[in-house]
Amino acid sequence: MVTPITKATMLQPEPMTPTTKSVEDAEAILTNDRALFRLMQLSSASLPVGGYSFSQGLEYAIDCGWLGKQVDVHEWLEMQLLHAVAQVDLPALRLLMDAANRKDWDEVKRLNDLVLACRESKELRLTDTAMGEALVRLLNSLHIEQPFAHGRGSIPEEVSFITLFAIAAAHWKINYASAALGFAWSWLENQVAAATKLVPLGQTQAQILLGDLQPILSRALKIAATIEEEQIGAGLPALAIARDRKSNV
Repeated sequence: MVTPITKATMLQPEPMTPTTKSVEDAEAILTNDRALFRLMQLSSASLPVGGYSFSQGLEYAIDCGWLGKQVDVHEWLEMQLLHAVAQVDLPALRLLMDAANRKDWDEVKRLNDLVLACRESKELRLTDTAMGEALVRLLNSLHIEQPFAHGRGSIPEEVSFITLFAIAAAHWKINYASAALGFAWSWLENQVAAATKLVPLGQTQAQILLGDLQPILSRALKIAATIEEEQIGAGLPALAIARDRKSNV
């Protein structure tokens, strides 16, 4: 006797048996998603390191009349992206991630000293290490291995935020290109948020500014890829002066 084929039977999907390739693809996607989620966490404005609080001399530049309009802020941030972030922060991030992936902690410490030596003023160095101190507390809370003394009974070491960012990115299997993009975007977003409050800019102006600076962000990433260790360094005296003056205002 032939069983009649009903409409419901015809609509039922064929059972699928996962192949080895489909399982491997799913695992790869899941692994990439986990790295992406961690990158979003590391680059988030909610990361408790006070990135928004450190405005890189914007207050003094505004008080002096250097910055007063959206176009002025664009030029100020473009200068820093191309001549500081691209030539110090991002190349150092690449080298630090490479050392952290190898767990070469002596090399990580050496590169950390290099980054701190590139800060052009006491205030810029303090800004970097204050954010680093906050991030090292977070990494310790998350039980992420790192070589710097911190905590009860120890003398805290000076650590750059970039160093800890690199260690976290390496631990979470984030590749350098993604980590660099996340770091640079986080820096830019924090600076635009500060400018929005200080200039002030409207929310729409801030979003336009972020959009206008995205091509500059891409240029900064390309420049950083060409910088070797012996080329790391930047000279932005107006930024250093503005940052130091801000602390005395």
